[in-house]
Amino acid sequence: MLTPVSSLCPYCGVGCGLEAVPQGKGAYKIRGDRQHPSSQGMVCVKGATIMEALDRDRLAYPLWRERLDHPFTVISWDEALTRLVKRLQGVRCEQGADAICMYGSGQFQTEDYYVAQKLLKGCLGTNNFDANSRLCMSSAVSAYTASFGADGPPCCYDDLEATECAFLIGTNTAECHPIVFNRLRNHHKRDAGVKLIVVDPRRTPTAEVADLHLAIRPGTDIDLLHGIGHLLLEWGHVDAQFIEECTEGFADYVKLLAAYPPHWVAERCGIAQGDLEQAARYWGHAQAVLSLWSMGINQSAEGTAKARCLINLHLLTGQMGRPGSGPFSLTGQPNAMGGREAGGLSHLLPGYRQVTNPQHRQEVEDFWGLPRGQLSDRPGRTAWQIVEGLERGEVGLLWIAATNPAVSFPHLERAKAAFLKSPFTVYQDAYFPTETAAYAHLILPAAQWSEKTGVMTNSERRVTLSPAFRSPPGLARPDWEIFAEVGRRLGYERLFSFATAADVYAEFVQLTAGRPCDQSGLSHERLARLGPLQWPCPVGMSDEEARKPKRLYTDRRFHTANQRAVFCLAHSQGVAEPTDKVYRFTLTTGRLYGHWHTQTRTGRIPKIQKMHPNPFVEMHPEDAATLDLKEGDWVEVRSRRGQVCLPVTITEAIRPGTLFVPMHWGFLFAKSGEVNQLTHPIACPISQQPELKACAVQVLPVKLQQSPHISLVQENGIALEQS
Repeated sequence: MLTPVSSLCPYCGVGCGLEAVPQGKGAYKIRGDRQHPSSQGMVCVKGATIMEALDRDRLAYPLWRERLDHPFTVISWDEALTRLVKRLQGVRCEQGADAICMYGSGQFQTEDYYVAQKLLKGCLGTNNFDANSRLCMSSAVSAYTASFGADGPPCCYDDLEATECAFLIGTNTAECHPIVFNRLRNHHKRDAGVKLIVVDPRRTPTAEVADLHLAIRPGTDIDLLHGIGHLLLEWGHVDAQFIEECTEGFADYVKLLAAYPPHWVAERCGIAQGDLEQAARYWGHAQAVLSLWSMGINQSAEGTAKARCLINLHLLTGQMGRPGSGPFSLTGQPNAMGGREAGGLSHLLPGYRQVTNPQHRQEVEDFWGLPRGQLSDRPGRTAWQIVEGLERGEVGLLWIAATNPAVSFPHLERAKAAFLKSPFTVYQDAYFPTETAAYAHLILPAAQWSEKTGVMTNSERRVTLSPAFRSPPGLARPDWEIFAEVGRRLGYERLFSFATAADVYAEFVQLTAGRPCDQSGLSHERLARLGPLQWPCPVGMSDEEARKPKRLYTDRRFHTANQRAVFCLAHSQGVAEPTDKVYRFTLTTGRLYGHWHTQTRTGRIPKIQKMHPNPFVEMHPEDAATLDLKEGDWVEVRSRRGQVCLPVTITEAIRPGTLFVPMHWGFLFAKSGEVNQLTHPIACPISQQPELKACAVQVLPVKLQQSPHISLVQENGIALEQS
């Protein structure tokens, strides 16, 4: 009997274990890996159908065109890399290193991330590497760093079955992180004493099973959290010893909470005061409180403050470092955590280091054997700052890899117009066509899951080895190999002499030694032998210890200078773009269960296409009645930036005055269904994460003879042929 291959699902941050079971003649059947400690054999529809997309519309050869209105021609790798290296050298010489930008992805394996950092930040001397973690998790990163002194979720998935009160805010866990939700829900059903609180303007599948659903107005998260804190303090549900010994800023936090009495908070949030008080009782009476959050908190102009104010409640009640308790951010992308560890944001260096810290820069320079001062001391361009740089003509080369910003960026028309101004865009992906390919001059074929070996880190800091077990199509290569070959051609042969992905990982983990994300005791060999392991896992840790679940801050000592956690003192600012008489609805966006991000994979899987064939807009019956709309009617949803045309789904599962549109559709899969035509780029000043979750819109009924949802291969006059 052929042996199954243990692997990792490449979709969301849950990090489920998969087994690829050989069926003969190169075919495989996917099933859940019962030995994987994170998912315990469970798998959702995306993981179960992953094989169906691997051979559809694959990019197999490098493509080139001189201008965007020209057709692509197939070229060799040598010609592709020669063109790329020549352009890199020219831009660096004529405009400087800061005219070079790369935008990457949580679809990268850690090895890909690490080699890209070495190339951009080390050899080219620019910190202009950002990733879609900027749109996903950067507010959580900033919150953990500000409150605890370092990034890193302190909890583990075992806490899902140990908690007495789960507080879910800004997360539709049932659809977006289904296996995490399954574990939590099974625990909730087994024990009647376990309470589940869900905070969301929509009655999602997550909220439907909650003991308490708080359908707050968009943008009032901080008001709610401070209102709960006010009641916990008033009722004496505080851990005075923990506060005294382990925190700072408590006295000022008490003063802040005085401004959030329950009657005012309830009115501000649009909920009953009794429900606010019930939430505080559930939290205060529980011996173990676990909070979970995701994009509904992070994707906000005050995302860092929202996450920190949630952390405040854990500090107030001492719900830290114990089983079943703690603040737990649910990562969006499968390896967004690994990217953070490898330095994969424009302000980071490998090992949770900061580019602005002189000691951190010297440590990396010395390790890489670079001269002192080689690493830039300035944070690089964030995702949206790349767009602004293109607009000003400051970017001479844009390299996009494993992501699809022509669908995912906010203020999409402005972003697309900026992409048109790029003098030279390299696009590296596994599929063709994609929306972003329409803006590329040079396209490089990348190997994807099942075709390359590497590791990914999930939301609970668990590192899983994902081995190659199929050959990539045509001439496609692993991302790290592409980056390394460019580095060698630039003259840095010594720094990119890796023979295998295991060599890359072995080098990377040395840079984590002694850091909060210490993985120096991990290797491809050990992960293959022991299975997925959590960090911290320093050199010398025994196999027995390495296998045990790990929580952070069990000693209640944090990574700040004085080892104390810090209370956040932020007041609520509300949504960045409030409604008015013209734009009187607040639009929010999100995922659906079956689809993944911009459908590069899932849009090519018939079963998932049937589940979610077209975009739509959810609207409350009261709002539909005021516009004389019925189910299925078509409307134009307009913001100050653009418009989309969608059918209406009328449901009481959303607050009046709030609309919901899924974020998955770009112009290849639907005409006039791109929700990010509507969103704005106003971002959290700390995390620089845009507020993708709320913008002001108006709704206009329209009459259509037929559905406008058609497949396109043309965008703004740009040639984009499908092979």
